[in-house]
Amino acid sequence: MKRLKKYSLLLIMGAALQNSYAQQTVQFSQYMFNGLVVNPAYAGYKEDWTLNLSSRLQWAGIDGAPRTNTISVDGVLNPDNKNVAFGFLATNDRLGPENNTSFYANYAYRLRLDDEDTKRLSFGFGAGLVQYRIDASKFNANDPTDGGIIGNENTLMADFRLGVYYTTPLFYVGASVLNLFSKPVSGGNTLVINPVPHGYLTTGAVIALSNTIDIKPSVMLKGDLKSPAGLDLTTYLLFDKKLWLGASYNTGVNLKRSGQYKGLDKSNSVTGIAQFNINDFLRFGYSYDFSTSALSTYQSGTHEVSLSLSFRRKQPRVISPRFF
Repeated sequence: MKRLKKYSLLLIMGAALQNSYAQQTVQFSQYMFNGLVVNPAYAGYKEDWTLNLSSRLQWAGIDGAPRTNTISVDGVLNPDNKNVAFGFLATNDRLGPENNTSFYANYAYRLRLDDEDTKRLSFGFGAGLVQYRIDASKFNANDPTDGGIIGNENTLMADFRLGVYYTTPLFYVGASVLNLFSKPVSGGNTLVINPVPHGYLTTGAVIALSNTIDIKPSVMLKGDLKSPAGLDLTTYLLFDKKLWLGASYNTGVNLKRSGQYKGLDKSNSVTGIAQFNINDFLRFGYSYDFSTSALSTYQSGTHEVSLSLSFRRKQPRVISPRFF
């Protein structure tokens, strides 16, 4: 029964976190280095085919705490005109007895806006399947015949997402909607709540401070227009185009000014992030999130690592640096 109570508490904490940030989607602190996780129109931004791996352990120190692992690959189909891009994204998200896995195929059409090919406007579409599972064996009840004990749950849903993404060498702005049409394909158990559409607005820029130091501020607003939205404010310093050091402040924003979610918009966290460009095609990143809410009493923060590998084509090409 203690185990059952523990996982029930985890589920409640997870639900509270999702409400406070108005999302039923996975969360990453280093999203700005792999925009495909929040916007299908990001596919092909780096032009070269790029593999991204990321792993996040949330609420370290709590047994059964959320774990999220993601792998993605994207790039342009034709290196000559670079108008069409594809991206593939797979994610596994765990929280106590919950184990959710998703697969998305993304398509982006990239409009060239100038002769120098420094400005692109991309329109993206993603389609995928999400499997929601609850493993009843994770519960350890005193009376296994108790009809109130949760059984195994398995639901498969189809999902779609849309996005638009505008970039120049030193600026970007994007908008996307995830969970656009989430419908059960099989299962449809009552314990699995149908995800609601979530919108994302992102923007950022790179500003040169000197010949060797650049600053990169960025903002992301995410929400479903019902519960408090999530606001991420991030600033990086880039040293010699190699080392990124930054910090992010994440908070809830009650856009509707409703008392229904009073207090949930106070779930704040601060993140320290470091990224290192090992060479022109390999990047490694680490971030640590520290919660400033009451939850910090029960856990020791959130750890996240990421790795990016670009597959450069043999023919030499002159392209502008990819800061985003």
